[in-house]
Amino acid sequence: MNSHLWQVYQLARSKSSVQPVVHDQLLTLTRALEGRSDAEAGALCRAAGDLFQLAGELAFDNSRYTDAAASYTLAASASREARSYDLWACALVRHAYIGMSGKQYKEAAGVLSAAEKIAKRGDGALSTRYWVASVQAEAYAGMGQLTACERALDEAQKVVDHSSTTATGGWLRFDGSRLMEERGARYLELGRLDLAETALTDALKQRALANGQSFRRRGAVLTDLAVIGAKRYDPDQVVTFGREALELARASSSGYVARRLRGLRAELGPLNRDARVADLGVEIDALTTWQQT
Repeated sequence: MNSHLWQVYQLARSKSSVQPVVHDQLLTLTRALEGRSDAEAGALCRAAGDLFQLAGELAFDNSRYTDAAASYTLAASASREARSYDLWACALVRHAYIGMSGKQYKEAAGVLSAAEKIAKRGDGALSTRYWVASVQAEAYAGMGQLTACERALDEAQKVVDHSSTTATGGWLRFDGSRLMEERGARYLELGRLDLAETALTDALKQRALANGQSFRRRGAVLTDLAVIGAKRYDPDQVVTFGREALELARASSSGYVARRLRGLRAELGPLNRDARVADLGVEIDALTTWQQT
């Protein structure tokens, strides 16, 4: 059931539509834990650690950070009880994203350092340690540490060279397919605009993004390209990429893309003198206000 729910979550345009079923399944798991033997409880704790991560993803995507943090904490606790080190590390990685959404990069780096140590105790055939490195790169970029960021990106890139390394398809989906867009986002945060634009443009050509299979990922890349336009004072680039990202946010009701668009809104500054940019800003404000209510 958990695997099925992750598949539904990944395919759903509106992620929040999965919430009621996830809630019901968590209640079922909680009831099932009562009166079980240690062996049975361990297996159910692993299942709970899995599903609480999905519940956290749903809350995080809807900008409910307190609920997301609670879910990830429960996921980490259940995974620890089950001695499922990869599941435990992934719960910590997801928790670190909450800190980074509030630009608390140093605190997030501390959580990721713990995740790195736990992942080393996990299954070497899984891609957990490479995902940890990929997210560490984001924390380092937020702190302005170019060398550490590139070192972490290079470590994450190793997932491509290990054919035996796998992802679960559910709570662990890191397979290297997102590395180009992640690299572009990190270079953008570090102010390396040419490197960022090259990586992001290449990312848009990847099949999953080119075919619109992931509204969330494509929306984030388009927003980053619009931000590059804003930093270059190029209203045409801002409007072209920003408007497409806005339409994807509307179609998917994605709080994640809406948050990225709020970041773009803050970059517009003098470009608001262009009527097209001003209109885009008004529409972003309307979208993000709706997402928060």
